[in-house]
Amino acid sequence: MKKTLCMLGFSNAKINIGLNILEKRPDGYHNIESLFYPVSWSDILEVVPASTFSFHCTGLPIPGSQENNLIYKAWNLIKPTDKAVEIHLHKILPMGAGIGGGSSNGAFALNLINEVLELGYQKESLLELASRLGSDCPFFIENRPMICLEKGNIFRETTVSLSGKYIVMVNPEIHVSTAEAYSGVIPTPSPTPLKDVLENTPIEHWRDAVKNDFEAGIVKKYPLIGEIKDELYAKGALYASMTGSGSTVYGIFSETLTLSFPDFIVWQGKLD
Repeated sequence: MKKTLCMLGFSNAKINIGLNILEKRPDGYHNIESLFYPVSWSDILEVVPASTFSFHCTGLPIPGSQENNLIYKAWNLIKPTDKAVEIHLHKILPMGAGIGGGSSNGAFALNLINEVLELGYQKESLLELASRLGSDCPFFIENRPMICLEKGNIFRETTVSLSGKYIVMVNPEIHVSTAEAYSGVIPTPSPTPLKDVLENTPIEHWRDAVKNDFEAGIVKKYPLIGEIKDELYAKGALYASMTGSGSTVYGIFSETLTLSFPDFIVWQGKLD
């Protein structure tokens, strides 16, 4: 008798190290450059074979209809005609936080469904499917540090490694929409590619050389985000920044420590 295959995945977050908004594209999107770096703060995703498809969520409540969730959309992209799965998501990562939680869920769902149902998709096919879910989704198929270009869907290798460093991520539970974030940005070409800056500048000097273009406008509207960043630097962060389009702020440290931000969601861990 064939054993029923059940798979558990830890759908992790990412941070942006630098995020330059270069220009608006004819298709309405923007060309960007950023370094995406995975962190182990994660949701939990379980996929098991079933007679009919079902999708259940626990943990943090997810706004909107189930049909708009990227896990649901991932199923509709990859589903075979003769098999189904039951998916359970335990949501831990805050939403609208700039850490890619929804994109990670969609990409992990593709991987896990492929494995559980033994569909045989290889990485290149999964990357193509993930690109149809959203610009960030293919990153979570690779799930390693990558320079991200164009709409955020073109990836390049990088030598940047933060292995052995520690990270503190602070989310003040402010939901910032992508549209809101872009409303405060004037696209500006970079004089030096971000890849060159990050690979040739010690992390101790990133503070003066690496920025998130969304940050100034969002901090102006939500000063608390800037206050959290200042506190991380005051506690000894080598580099601190808002990630993505908001509102999570992270600090990278040379050694482990425990910081208290009692009113916010905080996650601390080691970087790979």
